Amino acid sequence: MPQKLLQLGVDIERTQLRYHNKRVRVTKEFTFDAAHHLYAYEGKCVGLHGHTYRLLVSASAIPDDVGLAIDFSDLKRIVKQSVVDRLDHQYLNAILPPMNTTAENMVVWIFEQIAQALAKEGSKARVERVVLWETPTSCAEVSREEMES
Repeated sequence: MPQKLLQLGVDIERTQLRYHNKRVRVTKEFTFDAAHHLYAYEGKCVGLHGHTYRLLVSASAIPDDVGLAIDFSDLKRIVKQSVVDRLDHQYLNAILPPMNTTAENMVVWIFEQIAQALAKEGSKARVERVVLWETPTSCAEVSREEMES
């Protein structure tokens, strides 16, 4: 147990709160449940079925003066509002833009939605990587570099 709680302005100065000027990646994980089917496909996913999707979102920024690249709670709120709350317990073929609702298509759409939401908020953070698991062993992912090329 510490003998005393260290205090800002006494034991540490505000100018010491940011330790570095390096870009740092912050990552949050989410889940949502949704149904879909695939068009022009010859496998079992041609029929209506559902998944518990697992979504991993990474954003990066140079930390601010108190040492935060992006607050975890802000990233959570942005991803929930722009993606998870819109897709959870929905029929994806009716919610998403006209597309085959493959993980490969969805992960790019998700990246775009989060990037737009961060920009709209004026956040200094940028999306770096989005990974969408359709099953515990199958995922699609996209990075900022891939989106910009």
